[in-house]
Amino acid sequence: MEERNKTLGEFIIENQQSFQYSSGELSRIINSIRLAAKVVNYKVNKAGLVDIVGAAGEQNIQGEDQQKLDVYANEVFIQTLINREIVCGIASEENDDFITVAGSDNSHNNKYVVLMDPLDGSSNIDVNVSVGTIFSVFRRITPVGTPVTLEDFLQPGINQVAAGYVIYGTSTMLVYTTGDGVNGFTLNPAIGTFYLSHPNMKYSKDGNIYSMNEGNYVHFPQGVKNYIKYCQSEEGDRPYTSRYIGSLVSDFHRNMIKGGIYIYPTSSKAPKGKLRLLYECSPMAFIAEQAGGKASDGYNRIMEIQPTELHQRVPFFCGSYNMVEKAEEFMANAK
Repeated sequence: MEERNKTLGEFIIENQQSFQYSSGELSRIINSIRLAAKVVNYKVNKAGLVDIVGAAGEQNIQGEDQQKLDVYANEVFIQTLINREIVCGIASEENDDFITVAGSDNSHNNKYVVLMDPLDGSSNIDVNVSVGTIFSVFRRITPVGTPVTLEDFLQPGINQVAAGYVIYGTSTMLVYTTGDGVNGFTLNPAIGTFYLSHPNMKYSKDGNIYSMNEGNYVHFPQGVKNYIKYCQSEEGDRPYTSRYIGSLVSDFHRNMIKGGIYIYPTSSKAPKGKLRLLYECSPMAFIAEQAGGKASDGYNRIMEIQPTELHQRVPFFCGSYNMVEKAEEFMANAK
């Protein structure tokens, strides 16, 4: 049990040398996210008690009403990263454009950019369903010492040096990878410390859960409709169980632990899909692959898609390896 009692701080220090670039900056970024997550966790858990629930009266770049907690979480994560002077740029799903971060001496010497969805699933806050934070870390492409440009953010997922999520649920967990497996840490709220609770997390090759909004069935492409029929047919270990929370972090987390597939396809209502490549799909794909799973847009590996815009949307098929393979098969055959 000694391994399971390790704190996140201890784990970061012990594993710093396994990072591809072990200058300590990446460790400090993870530490900053840990700190911001604790602050947001406190507010999320108070949301039912104070007037922080509900729309903030603004819309984000995607035209969605921003929940008050969305705005709050966005500010907390951005300020925590800026104050620590460890990143040169930040992009958030809630902001129209990326943020350039200069050091206190006005230098641009930091090497990493962070992209994030500060509060994923926030439309579920007022019904007490788990929400989460998703983050992704890249090394900048432009020369150190110059301000970041759009090019630093529009990188394919294979360039990520770290990715993770925080799930604010019945227990609060931080799950992340630096390309050397996936580890999960659970917050002990009494003392404010994250402990290693889920070392070396792995997807099972097969699963029996499929997660998607079947209410949109009539709008789905034929390949997805055919796959749903396959999931529902009585044969072998099927029919599968349908489980859909509508909060990506929660659905992903459950499927990684129990085995399953998450699908948010294109539809006649969302012709490019709904999820964002840079803030949701790319980081989740990195985690999934590091846990032995698979992530695809139905035809291509998510991690290899070259982004063309900051708020780009893509269809997303992610989960247990064999289940995603089977879904891709249905997509290919329906072409």
